[in-house]
Amino acid sequence: MRRLMRDTPAFRLRGRARPLRLSVLATLLQSALVSAQQAADAPLLLQTSPLLQEQIAPGVRGSLPSFVSGQHITGRPDLETVVEGEAMLRRGDMVIKADQLEYDQPTDLAKARGHVLINRAGNVYEGPLLELRVDAFEGFFNEPSYHFLSNQAHGQADRVDFLDEQRAVIHNATFTTCRRLPGPSWMPDWILKASTITLDNDEDVGTATGALLSFKGMPLLPVPYISFPLSEQRKSGMLPPTIGLDNVNGSEVSVPYYWNIAPNRDATITPTLMSKRGVNIGTEFRYLEPSYKGEVQLDWMPSDQLRDANRWGLNLNHQAHIDSAWTNNGAALNLSLNRVSDDNYWRDFSLANNSLTQRLLANDATLSWSQGAWSNSVRTLKWQTLQDVTAPIIPPYDRLPQLSTSYASHQVTGFNYAFNADYTRFQSDATRTGQANGQRSFALLQASYPMTAPAGFLTPKVQLHASQYQFETPLSNGETSASRVLPTFSLDSGLVFERDTQLFGRNLRQTLEPRAFYVYTPYRDQSLLPNYDSGANDFNLATIYTENAYVGNDRISDSNLLTLGVTTRFLDPATGAETARLGVAQRLRFSDQNVTLPGELPADGRVSDLLLGGSINWDPRWSVDSTIQFNPSTDQSVRATLGARYNPGPYRTLTAAYRYQRDSSEQVDFGWQWPLNDLWGDKGQSLTAGQGQGQGRWYSVGRMNYSMNERKLVNALLGFEYDADCWLGRIVLERLQTSNQTATQRIMFQLEFVGFTRLGVNPIKSLKDNIPGYQMLREPGSQPSRFSNYD
Repeated sequence: MRRLMRDTPAFRLRGRARPLRLSVLATLLQSALVSAQQAADAPLLLQTSPLLQEQIAPGVRGSLPSFVSGQHITGRPDLETVVEGEAMLRRGDMVIKADQLEYDQPTDLAKARGHVLINRAGNVYEGPLLELRVDAFEGFFNEPSYHFLSNQAHGQADRVDFLDEQRAVIHNATFTTCRRLPGPSWMPDWILKASTITLDNDEDVGTATGALLSFKGMPLLPVPYISFPLSEQRKSGMLPPTIGLDNVNGSEVSVPYYWNIAPNRDATITPTLMSKRGVNIGTEFRYLEPSYKGEVQLDWMPSDQLRDANRWGLNLNHQAHIDSAWTNNGAALNLSLNRVSDDNYWRDFSLANNSLTQRLLANDATLSWSQGAWSNSVRTLKWQTLQDVTAPIIPPYDRLPQLSTSYASHQVTGFNYAFNADYTRFQSDATRTGQANGQRSFALLQASYPMTAPAGFLTPKVQLHASQYQFETPLSNGETSASRVLPTFSLDSGLVFERDTQLFGRNLRQTLEPRAFYVYTPYRDQSLLPNYDSGANDFNLATIYTENAYVGNDRISDSNLLTLGVTTRFLDPATGAETARLGVAQRLRFSDQNVTLPGELPADGRVSDLLLGGSINWDPRWSVDSTIQFNPSTDQSVRATLGARYNPGPYRTLTAAYRYQRDSSEQVDFGWQWPLNDLWGDKGQSLTAGQGQGQGRWYSVGRMNYSMNERKLVNALLGFEYDADCWLGRIVLERLQTSNQTATQRIMFQLEFVGFTRLGVNPIKSLKDNIPGYQMLREPGSQPSRFSNYD
């Protein structure tokens, strides 16, 4: 419907209906034959053609010719023209067909009778009588049926009034996107009946007054006024109401209003009535400019009946590019604000905040730029920590500010050089952290000399760490400052062997890659230094080949280690794709570890736990990966993960994971999206992407996380989707754990009338966030071509 009523110039006949003489036709035919003979001698070249334009510019439309055909043409020059019998007028992207067509040139009025059809850029009207001022596209169509290209909607009406090339009013109209089936008794699954439907193709919006939405023959929703999109373009207006049920907030009813402020700005205002709490006003504002973009979300509840207080939550994300001649490509500004009114907000509104950790809300502003080989940044980070008296947490440190710079230079006479420096002022609640606030300056200088060859590599590296602290309160030894200087030497080496082999009848290339990594860092006593940002590295097949056992800059581990490992890969020789990988690695410790984090026990074994890992991608449809941390002293696994994925086709995905950590946790996780029709042999159709797999199909969706230690379900999502072609149904149950004893539960039910509107609570975001590989049954597609419905 986007191009339903474009600008159409005045109807005119070429030559003003003068009779064509046989001599003129013979001359034209002879000229065409000569041109064809000349063209046959020249090579054929492909050229672009302006004849099949998707959209016709208004300036071009006025110069387009008109073509008229029929069994009998009569008339008077400059007055009237009458075409009878299979009459047709074609001009640009519009064609009018009828049994009889009359055109009055002085008034620019065309009258068509008997089996009248208008096809305008793929939008079709059919009926018995049409009167139309062609140039202005003003007139009426009696008793038409219509079919719109953009959303495949269709219906019938008593009358259509064309106001101009962009606007029309349809009286006593019906509207549905359900495909018309043969037979007089056919009724669509859903239909909108309205006293008037107004179409505005300039704004890509339709409005209906005195409307009634019926579903399966039952009146579903009387609507005094409703607006709906005519395409994928945004529009201002009331959105469909949503109704939900939550065990914390009670029954919820939301009536959103969408405001299309400008092509690069919009806002959504959502008043929500919660039966247990009151009214919440949610506002989302988005903006997009050439040099910056962002969005702001604000929720405000003036009086929460459960807490007897005003509640609010704020989330802001802003990214900007700042042009500067002093930098390589300008500077980047990233701003993220997350604030709420009180400590209980995360518990009461667990689904309102996008933060991954709902009790730790980051307020972060970073300005970064690069110049030559230097990269620089200025950052401020302040946390809002939401405390729970039953489960308090130690707040992280604010960085007010943090200044960082780094330099990297590669292959300077064979050497690689790097330099990193950082100054940070750390602030937090000392009564909770038990540490002094302070300032830290840190620098790292490193040089390496990589030697590479097709069969292997050898990389010696030297590092020098230097740190200076200044504290606001004295340490336990009475000092208000401290410093630390530490060197590190490492030597990384590896070999690569290859051979061609066969496995299960498949030609493969197998590699054998032994690797040895040695690191030495002398011991410096760091037990009195506070820990602002250091944490233990995750022990896996990647971090086992690193110099420092910790991330952050407050702890530099003393090391005298040799790591030995070997990896074998099976590769497809034609594509290089990895079909399987197996690896094993272990550390040999030549001296006891002395540097630890607060509360951490030092590693004193001469042999570390054994790490084993592998993955199989034998077939694109499925994959398996696993890692095991095994303690050879106790002959027990310390930690293990096992994951599998099966994806044989669209809308078919299964994922499973098992995670185990001794004396801590043991969990299993399942996620899926699968057509239930497969159970009775209906395998579906191969439709285009984002169109489901055919009408009348059920899909099961869900994800479940179960704690085997606690013997209970932690988080769960379970639902069903039904695809009826012109409408979709979804029902989803969600459970989100908020503490050891409490959880938020809600039910989401939605009816989506394809190409029109949605009713209910939308579960799509929850499905996308929780189910790996989830695909929507309907994805927004490109605008259909007018030539796909061409007469």
